Amino acid sequence: MYEVELKFPLVSSQPVLKKLEGLGAVRRAAVMQSDRYFNHPSRDFAQTDEALRIRVSGERYRVTYKGPLVDATTKMRREIELPFGDEPGDDERFAELLTELGFREVRTVRKERLPLELEWEGRRLELAVDNVEGLGHFLEIETFADEATKDAARDCIWRLAERLGLENSERRSYLTLLMDQDRQAKERG
Repeated sequence: MYEVELKFPLVSSQPVLKKLEGLGAVRRAAVMQSDRYFNHPSRDFAQTDEALRIRVSGERYRVTYKGPLVDATTKMRREIELPFGDEPGDDERFAELLTELGFREVRTVRKERLPLELEWEGRRLELAVDNVEGLGHFLEIETFADEATKDAARDCIWRLAERLGLENSERRSYLTLLMDQDRQAKERG
């Protein structure tokens, strides 16, 4: 399966939330998320455009691998995500396992996420208004598709973004945006 995603920076989340609810989007409960990213011991994920993360979302734990991007305009990539653990601290033990195997922790991204669901053009879309610590507000629009439907999924998301009046999509991950910000701050002083 492919994750097909577009992300847009927002000055304010309220106008887009109002438009989405007007289209029938259903809000879910907001949740705090912490994403710990790791780099592979023998290849640089920043160079290969891959990602490995441990996500803590509320009291749920997931490990996710994201493959290289396969589309020039969206964040379309293969994604494998698995739940793990059911005890407090299982995320720490999994992180320890990764470091014992040679993986290196890169950075943690923290955000408050307001998830929404929307049926659009016959496709189930997952949306999220994120307030990312250190970056601000964003809207993510994503869906999942197989090889045969990935282009149709991409086009569907672009049409919704156009309907919402969104421009200037951001292809970089929150991790990359934060690391770029860190690098620029270091260069300034």
